[in-house]
Amino acid sequence: MLPRTLFFVLLALSLAGAAESGPPELIVRLHARVYQPGEVVLAMISCPDPLASLHVEAFGRSFPGFAVDDGKNWQALIGIDLATRPGKYRLEIRGKTAAGSSAAARPEIAVLQKNFPTRHLTVEEKYVRPSKEEEERIAREAKKVESIFTSTSEERLWKEPFVAPVPGDPISSFGKRSIVNGQARSPHSGTDFKGSTGTPVKAPAGGRVILSENLYFSGNTIILDHGLGVYSFMAHLSVMIVKEGSTVRRGELIGRVGATGRVTGPHLHWTLRLCGARIDPLSLIEVLQDSTPLKDSDHSRIK
Repeated sequence: MLPRTLFFVLLALSLAGAAESGPPELIVRLHARVYQPGEVVLAMISCPDPLASLHVEAFGRSFPGFAVDDGKNWQALIGIDLATRPGKYRLEIRGKTAAGSSAAARPEIAVLQKNFPTRHLTVEEKYVRPSKEEEERIAREAKKVESIFTSTSEERLWKEPFVAPVPGDPISSFGKRSIVNGQARSPHSGTDFKGSTGTPVKAPAGGRVILSENLYFSGNTIILDHGLGVYSFMAHLSVMIVKEGSTVRRGELIGRVGATGRVTGPHLHWTLRLCGARIDPLSLIEVLQDSTPLKDSDHSRIK
């Protein structure tokens, strides 16, 4: 048995060592196609102690993290909204261990300028000036959709990388600006895919059908909640096959391409929101397909 004096000396040294060690260290790797407006950033975070929770504050939004194994490795999807200005931005990454200790990291990213294309259109005024009744419907539907996009369900409903809902290349780029009859319109916040009427539209990832309804501008529309603030908005469908409240798997048939709503021809419009941020769906597809550990030159060690 140790003498009483020696015991207390060893205890004091042990406590001092624990105090000096501080909170567990987070290792952060960031991956994106490019750091520009409309892009997705995948944060890959590891911690020597298992984490019970993790979230990221960035660009004025909160992005939830999710564990990818035993709690020592986590990921978070971060959206750089379409309207984000160029500049340096700090990410606040905060975790909590199962024992209650806090862990944090504050990496910085530089968002670069992106020049989106602009098109000028001239159309008859009747196509751009809805009636009073139509304006009331538009406002009601916009409020409903926005309330969906600003909510965040806690469960992650996708397990595999996202895929395009229809085959073929996109026909309209994300972020394109339109000037209609000399007036600026909202930028194109989704990606359009070519498809003839009746072409199958499949779920890009697992999720829950949160809306299946005909809307004024987007026609037959399906919104999928993929969890953790990720939503898919599929528009202009000729047929909606799934009903609200049902769950779908990646690749499951949910509808067919059409030309419903305010469009000039059949195609699929796919909008993707991430915790309210407007992001290019193609960015999410590419980032999740390449979530392997990065080279030393592609990530920073945060202490």
